[in-house]
Amino acid sequence: MTDATPRIIWTPGADRSVAETILRALPDWFGIEEALVGYVEASGAMPTATAWIGDKVVGFASMEQATPAACDVHVIGVLPDCHDQGIGRLLIGALENRARSQGARFLTVKTLSSSYPDPFYDRTRGFYEAVGFAPLAELPLHWGPDNPCLLMGKALA
Repeated sequence: MTDATPRIIWTPGADRSVAETILRALPDWFGIEEALVGYVEASGAMPTATAWIGDKVVGFASMEQATPAACDVHVIGVLPDCHDQGIGRLLIGALENRARSQGARFLTVKTLSSSYPDPFYDRTRGFYEAVGFAPLAELPLHWGPDNPCLLMGKALA
């Protein structure tokens, strides 16, 4: 493995300082302070895949077991200078493998609905669709009327 090859390291919870650093580098997605702090705190107690290139953390994803049949991507973030390099896809693959090992048949994720136009979340939904997620339901009040939630999911083979 070369220093440029990304690798995944699992931890029982996210390193909160790493999670905060990465999410603060993504203000177009994590610009609501209360939500950002909530993601950082919650991810500290969830199984977390951390993506490394050499000795640098470039992304992370935390997951929770929502039901015996489904795991949920609680949060995922990749440093902006590492976007479009396959890091997000690698992190989702790691979550899928962990979810399967826990007996889950589905992986879900919540993101901003297209009913609230946002070019950054258009990219996010496109990413999730590219890695096999499909829209399942709009939850307009889950995060509040100004932040409509889209539940997406994929079956795990």
